[in-house]
Amino acid sequence: MDRQGTTQISIDEMDPTFLFIWKGTRHRGNEEPEYRSHDFLEMAYVLSGEGRYRIDDRIYPVKEGDLVMLNPGVKHQAILCPEAEVPATEFFVGFTNIRIAGCQENHMPLPEGKCIYHTSGDLSQRLFRLCASMEAENAVRRQGRYFMLKSYLIQMLLLVIREQCEPMERPQGHAFESAGKKYVAEQVISYIEDHYSEKISLDQIAENMYLSPFYISRIFKGETGSTPIRHLINLRLEKAKELLEEGYQGSIQEVAALVGYEDAYHFSKLFKKRYGISPSQVRKN
Repeated sequence: MDRQGTTQISIDEMDPTFLFIWKGTRHRGNEEPEYRSHDFLEMAYVLSGEGRYRIDDRIYPVKEGDLVMLNPGVKHQAILCPEAEVPATEFFVGFTNIRIAGCQENHMPLPEGKCIYHTSGDLSQRLFRLCASMEAENAVRRQGRYFMLKSYLIQMLLLVIREQCEPMERPQGHAFESAGKKYVAEQVISYIEDHYSEKISLDQIAENMYLSPFYISRIFKGETGSTPIRHLINLRLEKAKELLEEGYQGSIQEVAALVGYEDAYHFSKLFKKRYGISPSQVRKN
């Protein structure tokens, strides 16, 4: 985000009314049908991919890391980007009742009047995590859900405002193409560690994270040097080797099942390819 020409923003009170969240990927057939405006504020964070926005009769490209802030009365429409390799996946938050000293009531201050600006580094990663936290909280619907969602919203708004108020020198020679990519890879690893003993696929991992399998594979390989499925296989084999070395007395078929394989022959073949010896030989040794 460009901090040039920023002004100090005074926050006397931060008590917004949370309205809704929505997460989705733009595909042919689910474009926004209307060029419209709202009487509330809407904030959209682009989690991945690329797209376009029509705002006040101008077309703006958006991509991963972009934050779109739509104040009341601003006409807008999300538009597909047919040439994009990965369509935009966006996280929307609707809210109202914002009062910031020196700003029009119920409006968020924007750098140099812009409604779209690119985030990077720590800000990008923190916004990504807040979106994930809001989605998880909305899904479980436990007591106090509204107030938890509101607290995450307040954090998002404060991060945006602080970015305009607190200029900091960026380290030279150190840049993030996308801090969110590291978080995606960490989430994939965490999911695999929690579910390696189950029958899971790349499609399941992607569906769980609301991202495309192609995008997850590309990001994961870029961050780790491996693919999600290869990481899953290696983890399963490591867990099986630990069981055998610790003296587990079940059959090889049972060992295979414990780490997510229904076919003991296929499991043994993978195991020998990885370690140079069969599972039964590990047990004998």
